[in-house]
Amino acid sequence: MRLIRTEEDIQQGLRYLVAIDPRLIPIAAAAGPLPLRLSRPGFAGLSFIIVSQMVSKASATAIWNRMSAAGAVTPKGWLSHRPETISSFGLSAAKKATLANLAVAVLRSDLDLEEICRAEPETAIAQLTALPGIGPWTAEVYLMLCGGHPDVFPAGDVALQASLARAFRLPERPGARVAANIASTWAPWRSVAARLFWSYYSTDAGKDAVPLAP
Repeated sequence: MRLIRTEEDIQQGLRYLVAIDPRLIPIAAAAGPLPLRLSRPGFAGLSFIIVSQMVSKASATAIWNRMSAAGAVTPKGWLSHRPETISSFGLSAAKKATLANLAVAVLRSDLDLEEICRAEPETAIAQLTALPGIGPWTAEVYLMLCGGHPDVFPAGDVALQASLARAFRLPERPGARVAANIASTWAPWRSVAARLFWSYYSTDAGKDAVPLAP
């Protein structure tokens, strides 16, 4: 499996997509250049995605800046923080517990956050979501934006669902199952398709929809 590492990899995937599905040609033209948005795999990258769940980008950035200011975001660093320090970050109780469980799993070698990026998506997502607090969206975005996995489509992402509805003039925003079925056509470059539809949504709605990475 060839991982996405460069802008050329994105362009290769996009060329494939518009060739197999001509409906994507005007969508690609409207979306403009697709972002790479790739960060290093590891504890910090997954932690940032966890922090970003269900909060605005501004809030996620503010929380992350406070975490980073307290020291390197590593498993050992997280577990060494005093409770009052962690409380000052602005995280929910659930996210604090998720990050603590993640730190322990990494330190015990129960979870290799670099090796998992080279696994098949079903296997990788199953391993990641086995950890309490990590759902499919978090696992899929990690594989895409930290692991560079080429064939992941976060079908539960509301912006992607809205983008599919707008692009294909659907009567309503598709649910995760329908969105995943639509995206199945675009294997083995579904991660590039996701970038395409995030960018299309961003252009259409006037705001950046691509998940952030640290």
